[in-house]
Amino acid sequence: MLGIDPGLRITGYACLVGDAVRPAIVEAGVFRLATKGDPGEGVASVASRLVELERDTVDLIERVRPERIAVEGLFAHYKHPATAIVMGHGRGVILLCAQRLGIEVTELKPAEVKKAMTGSGAATKEQMVGAAQRVFALPEPPSPPDVADALAIALCALRRELV
Repeated sequence: MLGIDPGLRITGYACLVGDAVRPAIVEAGVFRLATKGDPGEGVASVASRLVELERDTVDLIERVRPERIAVEGLFAHYKHPATAIVMGHGRGVILLCAQRLGIEVTELKPAEVKKAMTGSGAATKEQMVGAAQRVFALPEPPSPPDVADALAIALCALRRELV
């Protein structure tokens, strides 16, 4: 199971094997997408970051060969509506990559992922990081928090299989 927490600056990912009771991490990390363009060009465009996300995602999928991909559904906060639009672009790239490579996608609500990992659908980033460290017996907290989110997404999807 490959869990992906899409973003246009940082995208977290985590590939797990095993089952929801004894999951093992195959690989986990982040893609850090360029936020600066070429010298003299200023900020990298959304389009250029989407191309970079697509390339990184395909490389990851080809490397870890997941049976399925899990990704969080869109979440829109009334104070930051533009964030949902930007996140939608990143999710679209992930969904497109999965479809092109013939991999089934599971979409999960953010509150469901948080509840599965911490017991609370309103968990903070710090609570998610702490829970990921405990559940996976990591010597250090996963960093950045996007890695913990991706671990939680993958684990939540594995747990759904048991139901």
